[in-house]
Amino acid sequence: MNSKTDSKTPPNMETVFPILYREWLGQLKSRFQRLQLKAALAVNSALLQFYWELGQNIVEKQKTSQWGDNFLAQLSSDLSAEFPEMKGFSKRNLQQIRQWYLYWNDSSPIALQAVAQLQNVPWSHNLVIINKCKQHDEALYYVQNTLAHGWSRSVLTHQIESGLWQREGKIIHNFSHTLPSAQSDLAKQALKDPYIFDFLSLTKEHTERELENALTEHITQFLLELGAGFAYIGRQVPLSVGEREFFIDLLFYHTRLHCYVVIELKTVDFEPEHAGKLNFYLKAVDEQLSQPVDQPSIGLLLCKSKDKLVAEYALSDIYKPMGISSYELCQTLPEALRNKLPSIEQLEAGLAHEIETTDNDKNG
Repeated sequence: MNSKTDSKTPPNMETVFPILYREWLGQLKSRFQRLQLKAALAVNSALLQFYWELGQNIVEKQKTSQWGDNFLAQLSSDLSAEFPEMKGFSKRNLQQIRQWYLYWNDSSPIALQAVAQLQNVPWSHNLVIINKCKQHDEALYYVQNTLAHGWSRSVLTHQIESGLWQREGKIIHNFSHTLPSAQSDLAKQALKDPYIFDFLSLTKEHTERELENALTEHITQFLLELGAGFAYIGRQVPLSVGEREFFIDLLFYHTRLHCYVVIELKTVDFEPEHAGKLNFYLKAVDEQLSQPVDQPSIGLLLCKSKDKLVAEYALSDIYKPMGISSYELCQTLPEALRNKLPSIEQLEAGLAHEIETTDNDKNG
C-alpha cells in the first residue's frame, strides 16, 4: 500500500517544494525588510520633527520666560521621569536640540532647502554635520550626500574631516570639450583634487608599484575615497596593440557615468608626456573593452604634484576625456622622528644579542 502511494507522488515534489518555498520565503523577507526600513524612516522623521519643534520651543521660552539657568536641567529631569525608556531627553541632548534648531533657523534659501531634508537624516548624523560644518552650503552638501549614498556616521565624519566638499569637482580636466554637457558635469562631480590616501603609510620615497600595491590592498578605503559609482576591475590590466603589450595601472568602471575609468599613478610631478600615454590607453580601452552602450572612457592621472598651467596646456589639445589630480599620503611618522628610529638591521642585531645573552645565562 505504501509503495502504491509513493508511486503516485509527483517525481520532483521533494525537490520542487523546497525551492518554491525558499523563493516565497525570500520574497516575504524582502517585503518585511522594506517595511522595517520604511517604519524606521517614519519614526526618525517623526522624532526629528518633534526635536525641531522642541528646539523652537526652548529658544522661545528662554527668550520670553524668566526660568533661570536650570531650565534645561529641570526639563530633562521631568521628561526623563515621564519617559524613562527615551535617551533623548538628557540635558546634553536638549542642548544639542537647541543648537541644531538655531543652526538651521535661518531665512536663507540654503537653510530653508536643508530643513526640508533634515528629518530623513539620522539624529547622530545631524549632530556631526552641525558640529563640523561652519557654512550652510557645506552642511547641505553633506545632508544631501548622506541621503544619496546612505553614509554611516563614521563614513560621514571621514568625508567631512577629509574636506570632500572643498575637493570635489576641483580637478583640472578637459571634459568641457571632450564630452557632452551632461556627461561632462557628471565626470567633473565624480573626480576631485587632491585625493587623500590617509589610510596608507608609505615612505616619502615610495615607488609607483608600491603605491599601486598599497591601494589595491586597501581597496575598500580606496573606493570610498574615489567616491560613489566606482567599481574595481583590476590592476596591471594588459592591452595588446600591434605586437606590443601594455599594462594599465588601475582600471575601474563607473556605474553612473557608464564608462571605464583608467587611472595612471605617477610618484613624480606631472609631465606633459604623461597625458599622451594616458590618451593612448584610453584609445585602446575604447577600442578593445568598451561596448556600444558604454560612454567614452575617462582617464585620471594621479601625480605627486602638478603645475596648474602646465597641466592645462597639456590637456588643451587632447581629445580623449581626462583629468589630472594630485594625491596626499598620511606619513605615519614625521621625517625627523623616523630618522632617529633604529633600522630593521639594528633591531635584528639587538634581538640576536639578547637571545645570545639569555642562552649564556641559562648555560652558566
